[in-house]
Amino acid sequence: MPNYRRAENVALQKLTADTYESADVDVWAKVQTAFAEALGLDDDEVELDSLIISDLDAESLDFLDIAFRLERAFDIKIPRGGIEKAAREGIDEGEYEVDGVLTDGALEKLKEAMPEIPAQHFKPGLRTTEVPELFVVATFYNLVVHLLNEKNSAA
Repeated sequence: MPNYRRAENVALQKLTADTYESADVDVWAKVQTAFAEALGLDDDEVELDSLIISDLDAESLDFLDIAFRLERAFDIKIPRGGIEKAAREGIDEGEYEVDGVLTDGALEKLKEAMPEIPAQHFKPGLRTTEVPELFVVATFYNLVVHLLNEKNSAA
């Protein structure tokens, strides 16, 4: 299981270029609360670098609860499978995965889609079913900020 604590993870420290520049304490507080409430935790147990599955003990149904809480808190729509769709963009089906194992091209696209995850965790042999194990709370924080930016630009 990957271990990415702050000292190791420069990408996490800066989130993504646009979310770091627009880091918002109020947005973070709502994201933190959504995770805490969905998982029965105290807010201070939820950190940006918390691995959602292994650190916070989330299960697949919890992801739906978290997404629902974030959608309600921010009046946004979180596309299901959005990270995978972003990674598949521009790659033919056979070039994304072979027998459930991500190709080198897919690994590169995932690195781009999830810059908060240390690059060394996108290694050859990573299975499509293992990708959610890489998600950290910052993955959802970044997603919320991107969706809020899109929503505000459309307004």
